[in-house]
Amino acid sequence: MEIRSSAFFIGNTIPFKYTCDGDDISPPIHWEAPPQQTKSFALIVDDPDAPDETFTHWVIYNIPADTRELPEDVPKQSQLPDGVLQGENSFGKVGFGGPCPPKNETHRYFFKIYALDQMLDLPAEANKQQLLAAIDNHVLDKAEVMGRYAREIK
Repeated sequence: MEIRSSAFFIGNTIPFKYTCDGDDISPPIHWEAPPQQTKSFALIVDDPDAPDETFTHWVIYNIPADTRELPEDVPKQSQLPDGVLQGENSFGKVGFGGPCPPKNETHRYFFKIYALDQMLDLPAEANKQQLLAAIDNHVLDKAEVMGRYAREIK
């Protein structure tokens, strides 16, 4: 399975508009070649370079098996019209929270897609730990893409 974004190349800078300094909207994400048995997808975006612990920027799950992308600017609501659910990020909000590292630090942001063998019996607004517990033993395949962002504040 592969994942990518048309907004940034692997390991390169995430554009300003997708960060807390810009419009704070989610970038477009595309994936392909999941296992045939896939029943749903889950996506986690996190920053392992955060000062205290890995910082979660997005938790989204119960993405239908026939879906291959999330468009730019996914609405920040618990449940989307197609039944996709979003969880709580480390900002304490639902939906995508853009990269926002401390000033003059470059952080890495990992976009991880999981192909699952079931839809999850997990309520909206679950956090990353709850999602990881729910997908335990249900991951058929996974892929990740990493982008970077630095807040160069004087």
